[in-house]
Amino acid sequence: MAQVRIEPWHEDDLDLLRQLNSPDTRKHTGGPETDEQVLARHDRYVHFSGTEQGCMFTLVLPDGARAGSVGYWAREWRERPVYEMGWAVLPAYRGQGLATAAVRAVVDVARARRDRHYAHAYPSVDNPASNAVCRKAGFTLLGETGFEYPPGQMMRANDWQLDLTAPPTAS
Repeated sequence: MAQVRIEPWHEDDLDLLRQLNSPDTRKHTGGPETDEQVLARHDRYVHFSGTEQGCMFTLVLPDGARAGSVGYWAREWRERPVYEMGWAVLPAYRGQGLATAAVRAVVDVARARRDRHYAHAYPSVDNPASNAVCRKAGFTLLGETGFEYPPGQMMRANDWQLDLTAPPTAS
């Protein structure tokens, strides 16, 4: 498995967020945001980290390079409290298992909170890489669903679920 650690999102991660705001990286999530939207997202990530609602993290490689983002946040899904999970990896670092390793690490963080039964991820049905991350990280595919993202825009997504009360599975 890839060597990566996660660190809570920090004020210094704005440049990483701007790099992740590329047409290629955001093609399955509504396209690039304006700089104003990126600044607002960065502010949310900085102030969100470590709250009761969840946490955003930076993917950090052994050499200190910042390769992407991963996080979890509280939401209601089908009338029950769950954590939603999401991630993005810079193009230069894709295909190395970093997203899967980072998602597994975030699952461990969310599991340790013991306040939600399930985590969900909702990658676009047209995003084979993120769907593979869900499968490799131990999520179960529940099927396709309509999902609003970005706000005001419906997309076809796969609903992946992971039982946070079950013992972690071996990698």
